[in-house]
Amino acid sequence: MTEAFIFTVTDDAPLSDRDAIRQGIDDYNKQFVGHEHYQPLYILMRDDKGEIVGGLVGATYWAWLYVRFLWISDALRGQGHGSRIMQLAEEEAKRRGCTDVHLDIYDFESLSFYRKLGYGVWGRLDGIPEGYMRYFLKKNLT
Repeated sequence: MTEAFIFTVTDDAPLSDRDAIRQGIDDYNKQFVGHEHYQPLYILMRDDKGEIVGGLVGATYWAWLYVRFLWISDALRGQGHGSRIMQLAEEEAKRRGCTDVHLDIYDFESLSFYRKLGYGVWGRLDGIPEGYMRYFLKKNLT
């Protein structure tokens, strides 16, 4: 007996569908490594008008902090705000029991910024996007 399946290719799926996939992989992974204790992390930097001028989007899980995005408005770069946001993120990660941080950036982003903060490159992909490199970085918090 052959089962019929419907495959959908889309650039937008309902949150409930995305959650079903995440739950499926979470359930599978728990068999091997236990609960991930996933918790989002947002750090927002606002100006005196309440507008967001910088911030961080990330998450903690399995004793790691993952920094997905760090952004500072062009006019405010080079003034220590990025370092302060990373410091806050690392402090919160430690409070949550994390021992390490990982992130990835492109070579047109500031690799030297992260190196100054103690991050080391553990891998890279050439040609993503074409003509550039993507770096994978990590830092131990202990």
